[in-house]
Amino acid sequence: ALLHILQIASKTGATLSELGHNDTASGVLSCAAKYEEALRNIDDTSGTNQQARACVTAVYLSTRMEAAWREGNEGLAAFMADKVTENDGRLVLLSNHDRETLATKLLDIGKSLLRSCYQDNKLTPEESKANEAIRWMQKAFSVIEPLDCTANAGLAELKRSVLRSLARGYFLSSSQDPENLIRAETALEEVIATIDSSVDNVSSEYQQLRWMKLAVIKRRKAGDTVLLQALQAIIDNLTYSESNLTDVLQELRTLSQHHQLVTSTIQYCLHRALQCSWSPDAVERLLISLIFHCSKDDKHDRAIQDLHASFKELRDVEFELLKAPATACITLLWQYGDRHYHAGRWNEAADWFTCGTHSIFTSLGPVSSSKCFRKAALAHLKQKDYAHAGSIIRRCPDTEATTQYVKFLIAVYQAINTIRNMVHAVNFDRKMILLACRLAHDLDMKNLLLNVLKALLETLNLRENVGNSTEAMTLVRCIIRLIVKLLGEPAADLCVFVANRLVAALLHHLNIAVTIAESCEQPAMLSRDVSWLWRTAYNCAIQACSDWEDREDQISDIFDAARRLLELYTLHATVDVDQAIYIYLVNASFASASGRVMSFRRLRSQTESIDVRQDPLSKPSTDLFQSGKYRDLFNNINQSLQRISKVLREEKVSQEDLPRLESSLQILRVFIVEAASHLSDWTTVLATIEEPSRSDRDSLETYEAFADALWEDKNCPIHVLFTALEATLHACLARGHFSLEKFARWLRAMCIILLTRATGGDRSKAIGYVDQAIACILAHLLIRKLYPLDERQWLLSTAYNTGLECLHASMVDEAKRWFECSTIICRFVPDGRQRAEKISTTYSDLLARYPTR
Repeated sequence: ALLHILQIASKTGATLSELGHNDTASGVLSCAAKYEEALRNIDDTSGTNQQARACVTAVYLSTRMEAAWREGNEGLAAFMADKVTENDGRLVLLSNHDRETLATKLLDIGKSLLRSCYQDNKLTPEESKANEAIRWMQKAFSVIEPLDCTANAGLAELKRSVLRSLARGYFLSSSQDPENLIRAETALEEVIATIDSSVDNVSSEYQQLRWMKLAVIKRRKAGDTVLLQALQAIIDNLTYSESNLTDVLQELRTLSQHHQLVTSTIQYCLHRALQCSWSPDAVERLLISLIFHCSKDDKHDRAIQDLHASFKELRDVEFELLKAPATACITLLWQYGDRHYHAGRWNEAADWFTCGTHSIFTSLGPVSSSKCFRKAALAHLKQKDYAHAGSIIRRCPDTEATTQYVKFLIAVYQAINTIRNMVHAVNFDRKMILLACRLAHDLDMKNLLLNVLKALLETLNLRENVGNSTEAMTLVRCIIRLIVKLLGEPAADLCVFVANRLVAALLHHLNIAVTIAESCEQPAMLSRDVSWLWRTAYNCAIQACSDWEDREDQISDIFDAARRLLELYTLHATVDVDQAIYIYLVNASFASASGRVMSFRRLRSQTESIDVRQDPLSKPSTDLFQSGKYRDLFNNINQSLQRISKVLREEKVSQEDLPRLESSLQILRVFIVEAASHLSDWTTVLATIEEPSRSDRDSLETYEAFADALWEDKNCPIHVLFTALEATLHACLARGHFSLEKFARWLRAMCIILLTRATGGDRSKAIGYVDQAIACILAHLLIRKLYPLDERQWLLSTAYNTGLECLHASMVDEAKRWFECSTIICRFVPDGRQRAEKISTTYSDLLARYPTR
């Protein structure tokens, strides 16, 4: 009877709980507890009802557990779960069906706890619930584990479900207990072991288990071997589709730090695609991914070997790349080869270009492979590996003009290299060089001739005798003449690299010429050579000023070389030096200094604009323009100024040329002020400001440039700026004709500085400048040029306010002068009569208040 009553109570409570009547179900099951206790206390010595008692008790406890869970009483539910699962004697008596039902209930509660750990696919703060869910699922597994699942498909599926849920729980709780990652991997391996032999092992559900295993071993930071095995298991059971392949490639992006692992995985996936006859699009996509990935390998040789291995596999199965994917692959190979080429890694570039010659790209035709061979040959040519370059270019068809051109380049460079080796050989004879020089000249091979001449120059020992110096100077002249011709050819204009190389060679040999002339014991013997050299350098620099862009430094270097040669010519000339020579010397020196200033300004402007674009709120960087660089520029300008000053002192030029020289000096002084202000060398700035006053020519323009430069410098001391403004104002008054707008602006700045100092002498000086402004207004009224209106109004308000301040300070005489000035200025502003009357009235009233002394 007790068995029957407890069974009815369990069924009733379960039905009420399923219908949502949790309170009623809880009451029924609580009342039935006394029957469960009575049944437990009855002695069944014969054991005939032992299995029935175990079954009814388990059903009751599990029903009460389920009802308590639905009611929200988690503590009671956990207590009932412990009671039903911890009694091994009772569990042994249960049938397979009863144990399966009990495990299902335990698993459902564990799953519900696991689901509560997620909100919009994100973990909630209650991560501890994952551990609680694990405990429920562990109980479910302990109930079902002893059973033989081979003959019962439903039981086997339940066991797999428990293990899957356990793995998820372990994974979620691994942040609290890292050991749970190993448990999760063990659970997944047990599930996967039961399905890999089944017919449904490629279903999406089971594939998710393999992805979960990969996530687990990634989180526990397993080695590359374990990761590769997990990825291979996914690929082995992958049903090809574009989305599935995308999932694999996206997963590999997250493993980019494991470079060789990603390479092996892509190669394995490519092998699988060929083996299982996946779509050609899949193979092409994997090949492009492999090329892209290998380009990031820091070990170049390994990357090229990986590519060749995959290319060989494609060739072995006779896979044909269509034109579009083959073009994409070739484009990538060229792109990575060009990247190495421009970085100066010639061997690496050649290897990437050579990859494009593989037979799998035959769909593009021989034109593509020939281009790859030519690119590789040029890379070896840059590496000066002429033999290798020659062997590669011989693999191209001889019918192509570009191939013949590359062969020509290789031959030329081989000839140049042979000439250099011949010079350093033991039994070298200079006649051999002369024969090579004649051959190059006859064939009009300027580059070869240039290198032959350089090699011939290297053979001369300049210290042996004067004859060698003469020969060396002749060779230098020939080399420079040839370089100038090459600079005038179209190729020099089209190729920046060629032009830079030629300019560097020109400067190098000009310096060699200077060295030869300086070291020669009889410099008069080289006078004609030096004369030709300075004229050539000077004319080349003049031409470069109009033809070259953004090369101010190189042009300045050429002018500087011309200036050094001019100095040597004037020093050792065998006849009287013409005055025009000194004009050229001054021009070269001035142009050199000016070019360096222009280059300096441009580079500084570019650097500051880059800094502002990167961070508009940051202060522009001055790392490139530190005081050392400013000091070098200052010294260069100062040396040029001293040279020109020396020519003037020694009266080397005619009176007609003096204005031009003095104009150059004034411009150099402006440059010196600019450089010195950046160095905060204000003593030099003040000394330079005083120098133009000794000359009447162009002093106003010079002072204006001083004032503009110092006005823009926020660090300029007030007394330095005032000195510059005062000198400018005096120059304006001395000149007699000037810009009224600039005059008014400078006068206002000077008056503000003087009135800010607030001393008697400064105020007297300021009112003197106001008088000058009034005189200027009156003088320009006659020629109908108006003083700026805003400046007139400023003069009026400043004079009036300063007069008030002086009156309040009992300086009546000074106040009277200021009020008189303001009254005069009223004549030149709108409503001047009314303002003058107001000023007069105010002045009289205030004067009455303050007794005169």
